[in-house]
Amino acid sequence: MPSELVSVAHRTVDVDGVEVFYREAGPADAPVVLLPHGYPSSSFQYRTLMPVLGDRWRLIAPDFPGFGYSETPGPDRFDYSFAGYARLLERFSEVLDLHRFALYLFDYGSQAGLQLAVEHPERIAALVIQNGDAYAETLGPKYAALKEYWADPTPERRAALAEAVTERGLREEVIGEVPAHMAELISPDLWELSWPVLGRSPNREIMVDLFADIKSSVDRFPEYQAYLRGAQPPALIVWGPHDDYMPEDAARAYLTDLPDAELHVLKDAGHWALETHLHEIAGLMREFLGRVHP
Repeated sequence: MPSELVSVAHRTVDVDGVEVFYREAGPADAPVVLLPHGYPSSSFQYRTLMPVLGDRWRLIAPDFPGFGYSETPGPDRFDYSFAGYARLLERFSEVLDLHRFALYLFDYGSQAGLQLAVEHPERIAALVIQNGDAYAETLGPKYAALKEYWADPTPERRAALAEAVTERGLREEVIGEVPAHMAELISPDLWELSWPVLGRSPNREIMVDLFADIKSSVDRFPEYQAYLRGAQPPALIVWGPHDDYMPEDAARAYLTDLPDAELHVLKDAGHWALETHLHEIAGLMREFLGRVHP
């Protein structure tokens, strides 16, 4: 760990007419680590990781439109889908002149990030995979309501999905199945700061639409797997097994296509492992990136 933490800058940039907020830490000429965020948070989720690694890497974490401090343009100006977020990441990296980077794959950010990797494998120096799934056979039990909606998208089933986009629903997304002694280490800011943003119109409707759009990404899992098999990017897999969306089997499935990946299962961690195991994950990333993305 560095002797002193690095400051984090808070910036905005115009990406094809959309104002995108992002956090940045580290030297401008250092190797880049791109950090797309998950649901229901924003770049806020990386607030503790960035100062710890910013002594050796340039860490950049954007907010997707509709999340955090980025703009929420109308659907005539932005495609609120995982394909749309992948294109946003692509253009964001181009606007910031990021030609090659390590990519952190987590939750929604993993779906957009893998689509970016499929389109531009030459840009990916390494992957850090943390509770971001890519194998349909390992989808956890919490996917049940989504699968029911995908099979029969009735208004009633959509209303059930909308019940998850509530303050209580966001809390459940974050705390989930984490053991009680670990749950108390997770900041309530992850959902309390997200709810005023996601709960307002049109963001709440966008979030429900994204639940439905997860199927489009699941349908692309074979493409993601083909990319992994063909490109064989250096990969660090760090997993919180207390996760009913993405259980431990979802982590081990990556080894089918990335047999040389480094896998670490964090015994007491859940989906939001950075909240509870920051120093362990940062230490693993420092050693891994020091070898493959120095």
